[in-house]
Amino acid sequence: MNLETERLILRPWEDRDRAPLAAILGDPHVRRYYPSTATPEEVNAQIDYAIARTAEHGFHFWAAEHKADRKLVGLVGVASLSDRMRTVIDSDPGVEIGWQFDKDYWGQGLAPEGARAWLDHAWETLGFAEVVAFTAQTNLPSQRVMEKIGMRRDPADDFAHPNLAEGHPLRQHVLYRIKRPG
Repeated sequence: MNLETERLILRPWEDRDRAPLAAILGDPHVRRYYPSTATPEEVNAQIDYAIARTAEHGFHFWAAEHKADRKLVGLVGVASLSDRMRTVIDSDPGVEIGWQFDKDYWGQGLAPEGARAWLDHAWETLGFAEVVAFTAQTNLPSQRVMEKIGMRRDPADDFAHPNLAEGHPLRQHVLYRIKRPG
């Protein structure tokens, strides 16, 4: 099963995606709001994990393929929150939405386009009542995407990321939420 938008095919991972995703996540500019770039080994482990989670639950972060040139341009999807993240996020929403795109495709509205498709899938097919997203406090581009897809932030929900040490410049995170319409 794939999800499609006007310009994207959102699909489970394939072996052909490994090298292109490693190039995207190995780019320091793409990963400037993460503690580090991802190594090819980390990307392979991430893809393997996503494949396993998709097999188990039917969803996770998936490949985002550009229809016009059939190029892998990043990832987008919804994923179950880890137990560690559940300890810092109130209301137990169950899933987060997230994305990372190749910088050559930034500014074209692809992240909100893919995220909207995943929100529709989260409501209509997966049956979730709420989806959250979070990012480093300094990551204004991702926060703009969250706002474009209708998510809202309550500063009372902001938190210190439990996987980042005290004093780390990316430790402070903002949390956005959206509830199923209706």
